Amino acid sequence: MHLAEQIEAYILSLPEQKQIEILQLHKLILQVSDGVKLWFDNGLDANNKVVNNPTIGYGSYTIKYANGKTREFFQIGLSANTTGISVYIMGLKDKNYLAQTFGKEIGKASVTGYCIKFKNLKDINVKILESAIRYRLTLIDEN
Repeated sequence: MHLAEQIEAYILSLPEQKQIEILQLHKLILQVSDGVKLWFDNGLDANNKVVNNPTIGYGSYTIKYANGKTREFFQIGLSANTTGISVYIMGLKDKNYLAQTFGKEIGKASVTGYCIKFKNLKDINVKILESAIRYRLTLIDEN
């Protein structure tokens, strides 16, 4: 199955309200990301064991591990979960940046060092979420 088909199948597998909101966010991120690399992580490890929720990814950066190994990963992740929706803002050096910069204005959301989690789109200020996404996609990664 091609990437676009995997993403579509994932979205269609969600409950109707989450389908609507994930599709709305997917379109928004595609619009602001302007042709960056698209990913899909089905949430399964090499042994087909569920290790995380399926995630649509956007953009690309290189993760550098302490042991010197590297791997390519997405900058922005979008995932439905049992209590709502998570938007992952990956690769930020300052783990307080998201909460300090966007946390107060985003609305009813939990904001951690790399994740903005909320129950429904109506609970948040989508323009603030868009600003966080734009910030990450335009950030030059320090290697």
